[in-house]
Amino acid sequence: MLIRLLRTFLRPYRKPIVLLVLLQFLQTCATLYLPTLNADIIDNGVVHGDTGYILGYGALMIGISLAQVVCNVGAVYYGARTASALGRDVRAAVFDRVQSFSAREVGHFGAPSLITRTTNDVQQVQMLALMTFTLMVSAPIMCVGGIVLALGLDVPLSGVLVAVVPVLGICVTLIVRRLRPLFRTMQERLDTVNRVLREQISGNRVIRAFVRDEYEQQRFRKANAELTDMAMGTGNLLALMFPIVMTVVNLSSLAVVWFGAHRIDSGGMQIGDLTAFLAYLMQIVMSVMMATFMFMMVPRAEVCAERIQEVLDTSSSVVPPTAPVTRLRRHGHLEIRDAGFRYPGAEEPVLRNIGLVARPGETTAVIGSTGSGKSTLLGLVPRLFDATDGEVLVDGVDVRTIDPKVLARTVGLVPQKPYLFAGTVATNLRYGNPDATDEELWHALEVAQARDFVERLEGGLNAPIAQGGTNVSGGQRQRLAIARTLVQRPEIYLFDDSFSALDYATDAALRAALAAETAEATVVIVAQRVATIRDADRIVVLDEGLVVGTGRHHELMADNETYREIVLSQLTEAEAA
Repeated sequence: MLIRLLRTFLRPYRKPIVLLVLLQFLQTCATLYLPTLNADIIDNGVVHGDTGYILGYGALMIGISLAQVVCNVGAVYYGARTASALGRDVRAAVFDRVQSFSAREVGHFGAPSLITRTTNDVQQVQMLALMTFTLMVSAPIMCVGGIVLALGLDVPLSGVLVAVVPVLGICVTLIVRRLRPLFRTMQERLDTVNRVLREQISGNRVIRAFVRDEYEQQRFRKANAELTDMAMGTGNLLALMFPIVMTVVNLSSLAVVWFGAHRIDSGGMQIGDLTAFLAYLMQIVMSVMMATFMFMMVPRAEVCAERIQEVLDTSSSVVPPTAPVTRLRRHGHLEIRDAGFRYPGAEEPVLRNIGLVARPGETTAVIGSTGSGKSTLLGLVPRLFDATDGEVLVDGVDVRTIDPKVLARTVGLVPQKPYLFAGTVATNLRYGNPDATDEELWHALEVAQARDFVERLEGGLNAPIAQGGTNVSGGQRQRLAIARTLVQRPEIYLFDDSFSALDYATDAALRAALAAETAEATVVIVAQRVATIRDADRIVVLDEGLVVGTGRHHELMADNETYREIVLSQLTEAEAA
């Protein structure tokens, strides 16, 4: 999976990669050539006392060293740029894929896991690519070149290499095989820490209200301790790597000096050759150590690549149309025809055989007990979900065939939990219509009964809004979300229990202002509060995913027991009448 990911995203950077490989090859060749020159200086210069020979070859060594430095700097430069570009492209690809997900896919992965995959997982793959470009490319060249040159110096002494390299390879392989499953568990536990931390930050008010600080601290300590224990386990294995490598290196160096001394004593090799052989041994071992360092990173990067690829390979259940409809003939006619929705693997569908018609100039209300499927029903219209059965038609066209941009302009949704983005009041209101003027923003705020409190904010339209709108109250968030949809001016308004945080006076004033503002539009309201929907032109009653009644308030009170129970749970018989 790691190779597949790298091959896909590194394809556009083949030229820089070829260039950095060439630079790494040149600087490695220069590194390998230096011990040979050093051996010549010792055997032909130092031993014979030839100062001119020493100076001449010393100058050559300086020139080769400078060339090595230049090539190395160039290779690191192109490697760093390419690795950074890889990280940027993978993050962008994951972000784009997540943006295409429906609520079903987001719920499957979970927000904390998606954040970890987009940040930490991509960083691990990027770091592996950087280390590969700067270290791993030169390691095999140095290892093979060092072995060849060492054999050229003294074949019998090269028997040490035959023993050293396999031993190092076996040790590294055994450690790496144990690391891979540990790294997967480590990334999963990192997801858990992110999830707990996210919950505690978002639910800070609830934690304080119920004085559950110690409990939440214990939860975080547990998740943190589990991650720490796993990190310690992997760290202990990694800590074995370098001592093992250094032990083998030191023993091999000792063996080379021991046997090399006997070879020199017998006249089989010269002192300079032994010096060069030791240098090549160190270069070979250094290349193995660089490969070892890479192998330490590969298991974690493989796990991260699998997690990234899992996101990239997941297709959204809301598929864009192949031949999208870009123009709608009528204006705001909504029909849900025998629609149903079932979550994958669920035993029972959430919605079954839903029929609903909402016309321009009318207000259609949907009411039902908790869990009856009201929000899911509304989510079918803007394609937060796609109906698994039946059709959802806007102006006579199935929403699955409408261009997403056209559908977004036609349908405006105020969700049950309004979300505001970090920025200002103005930037949030212009989210649906970037070209809206200040006058249009103030008008939308006035209709949404939000103008008064926005005017009191320091900066007015430019007043700062924190992420999620946490610096304003729940009712203020709802009114700003309603104003945001009004700025969009869609032909179909969907209000998903969008008045629940408002007091009765504000609710009544807002509904009166909305009636005038949306007189020619189609309005669908989901509400728990009977007072919000009792004057609707049509009320649809849901119960356990089925439509059990449709009509006006007085009609349903007379012949629909489910609706009557909901009304009388909130109002007296006299108030209901």
